Amino acid sequence: MESRLPPRMSATAPAPRLHGLVAEFEDPDNLLAAAHKAHEAGYRRMDAYSPFPIEELSEAIGFHHTRLPAVVLLAGLTGMVCGFLLQYIALGLDYPLNIDGRALFSWQSFVPITFEGAILFASIGAVLSWILMNGLPRPYHPIFNAPNFERATQDRFFLCIEARDPKFNRQGTQQFLESLGPTIVSEVAD
Repeated sequence: MESRLPPRMSATAPAPRLHGLVAEFEDPDNLLAAAHKAHEAGYRRMDAYSPFPIEELSEAIGFHHTRLPAVVLLAGLTGMVCGFLLQYIALGLDYPLNIDGRALFSWQSFVPITFEGAILFASIGAVLSWILMNGLPRPYHPIFNAPNFERATQDRFFLCIEARDPKFNRQGTQQFLESLGPTIVSEVAD
């Protein structure tokens, strides 16, 4: 008789996937220089972590543009059109009032609500798209596994080159990061 039991499972767990390599720096100037050199070397999938904002850092890692302003503009225009149509349909078509011989389509009186509709939709669109574009809520991120990463909120600076970068090569990238003068270069598991 043939056995229908599932095949034996391996006793060893699969190796965790690599998220990337992270270099730890003691100085914001060293982090900024390392970010510039990494971008010049062709790395594009990287992120930097600092206990305080560093003005030039976002440009150094290649973060120049975002789609957020376009989304906010589109949401504001949608709100403007919705506010205008709401008033036109309600006051011009469904419940027309002839007050002092005023035209049924009196767009001048529609301006305040049209403006407020644009502001309402733009602000809601900004908040929701910001949340979605940042991948929030995200209570866990692989970078939290990096050694000493809790000091990123105190006095250490980190540069992480992600494994999904097209130029990423574990040995080559590690040698590159070590050449930048960090205190330590570590692997970060996914």
